[in-house]
Amino acid sequence: MRRRTLDFLFSAGGVLLAGLLFVLGIVLTSNANFAEDYVTKQLSQQKINFTPLDKLSDEEKESACVVNYAGKPLTTGKQAECYANEYIGLHVKAIADGETYAGLGVPQSALRDKIAKAKETNDPTLPDLEKELADLTATRDTLFKGETLRGLLLTSYGFSTFGDKAEQVAAIAFIVATLMLVLSIAGFAHAFAIAKSEVFAPPDA
Repeated sequence: MRRRTLDFLFSAGGVLLAGLLFVLGIVLTSNANFAEDYVTKQLSQQKINFTPLDKLSDEEKESACVVNYAGKPLTTGKQAECYANEYIGLHVKAIADGETYAGLGVPQSALRDKIAKAKETNDPTLPDLEKELADLTATRDTLFKGETLRGLLLTSYGFSTFGDKAEQVAAIAFIVATLMLVLSIAGFAHAFAIAKSEVFAPPDA
């Protein structure tokens, strides 16, 4: 096979690969932009703002991101992660000494059983039991709301992370595509520069 022909084949393959990588980069960039715009739009509609710096508690000030975003509107995935884990997470843990919504279901059911038995026996402690159940139910409802909002914010953060990864891969695809295109152009230039009669021969074993 002539060396000139071989250069043309490799160069053409490089151009084709570069084209495919450019298309991949464009698609990934489009997806990254969609993820960023979608997350920003959805979070902005919630109208959540970080607490101003002068109103943060000492515990809240221990979080670097909460201090950094203090007073700012929540509009990005990273902000959503911070608000969910460092702000809501802190307050959720303080509501019931670290207990969760699911965890409080057991004592709540136990209290309901006690109240049912107290009603059957006219137990004088019935009012106390009912108040205890009401307080526990209120606490559990608060935990449910906090954990739900935290989960939704973390979902937004996860979606934005996919967008960030897509953007990174797109950048790599564009770099590799550009490199392949440069090498292919060099290959074509070499093919035109060498003599047409030059034949490529593999080296002796």
